Amino acid sequence: MEGYYLMPHPPLIIPRVGRGQEKQIQKTIDGCNSIGLEIDRSGIHTIIVITPHGTVFRDAVALTGIENLKGDFGKFGAKQVSFNIKVDLTLTHEIIREAEKAQIAVAALNRENAKSYGVSLELDHGAAVPLSFVKSLDKIELVHITYGMLSPIELYSFGMAIEKACQKTGTRAAVIASGDLSHRLAKDGPYPYSPYGAKFDSRLLELLEQGDFKGLFNLDGTMITEAGECGLRSLYILAGTLDGKDAKAEILSYEGPFGVGYGVARFKVSEGRSIFDDIKNLGRESHVKRLEEGPAYTRLARRNIENFFRTGKSLTVKGIKDKELLNDRKGVFVSLKLAGELRGCIGTIEAVTCSVGEEILNNSISAAFNDPRFSPLREEELYQLDISVDLLYPAEKCSFEDLDPKSYGVIVTSGKKRGLLLPMLEGIDSSEEQVSIALQKAGIGKNQSYEIERFKVERFKEVEA
Repeated sequence: MEGYYLMPHPPLIIPRVGRGQEKQIQKTIDGCNSIGLEIDRSGIHTIIVITPHGTVFRDAVALTGIENLKGDFGKFGAKQVSFNIKVDLTLTHEIIREAEKAQIAVAALNRENAKSYGVSLELDHGAAVPLSFVKSLDKIELVHITYGMLSPIELYSFGMAIEKACQKTGTRAAVIASGDLSHRLAKDGPYPYSPYGAKFDSRLLELLEQGDFKGLFNLDGTMITEAGECGLRSLYILAGTLDGKDAKAEILSYEGPFGVGYGVARFKVSEGRSIFDDIKNLGRESHVKRLEEGPAYTRLARRNIENFFRTGKSLTVKGIKDKELLNDRKGVFVSLKLAGELRGCIGTIEAVTCSVGEEILNNSISAAFNDPRFSPLREEELYQLDISVDLLYPAEKCSFEDLDPKSYGVIVTSGKKRGLLLPMLEGIDSSEEQVSIALQKAGIGKNQSYEIERFKVERFKEVEA
């Protein structure tokens, strides 16, 4: 690889879209122009773009595998600004092979399966905006990648697969991590404000300047969630392409006049060592601590998942010593989070076993390995995992006015369809949102008749890492 870059993707940076507003982010434009000029002069064969705005799968990274990728800014009122870029199919297919060797789930999009997925194979603005600063696109081929909602370590591994594929094919390439930083910088901005927004941007750029890629995997989960960013996963993949090297970012610009953080950076690279094993072992000490300290409920869930990795089996009720786990019967939900994002959640509305302990044993394994929304948990992810356990109290029928998403969970029922949403969930601030999501989960239309129940929970969280 011959170039590594972070670039934002606000469409208004394009003059025909911005119509003068782009002047408010002139430093961002200057930084992007500098990268574009550098790529033009490099004589590279391929640009690899990692975007958040293509076809995003929860359980796979998507690569576009058609001969040419077309697109324009028609959605933003500038259809005349268009692209038709040749795709580097040789490198794309080699990346897919290397990713599969590393057991990273990938989706190779083509015209046939795009129809079944119900997606369109067009150049998205997350890729088009950075590419618009490259003048030599007629001489350069493209690898188009949309990150998936995989775990950070999986995305890092995918980045390593990209680098291996470039080496195998001998491709002279540059990689662009496309992503905006926090979308919650301003109280009068287009997105809900959060004081974590500016903190996230500052900390992220500091880590990149220091070349501390391990630090990306230690960012506070709450800060990540509250920042409302779309670039961190692109950076996880970029970091993987740099594994085995020392790389520090030169921050060309950072601005946020519209309430969204735009960072532009190039990475200066020298010889170094692989940090892959270090990243896999991050959190091991806190994992050991959490096995011994904190609520009995979360300790049992963590111990059970660890035992499954070691033996392929769940623990049994016979090994439970805590009486509160054996003498109580309730519905139980086990939730797993990684870097502030949900990684698995399975539960029972009412008790289906003889004790809370047995419910935890069943549901912790299901949350880790059988949640259909996610790929099975990897052992190295357990070290960085945050586990919570909710005990559900009996539900009671209620009216919409009786709901409170901070105090009560909700159950909606229509015939045999039933959907549940726990209380105290980040980003769910109104009863309307809570019921809407529960209806979606149940597959119940908003215009259908349904019953509402509410329930209280007792939530147990692990000790701080």
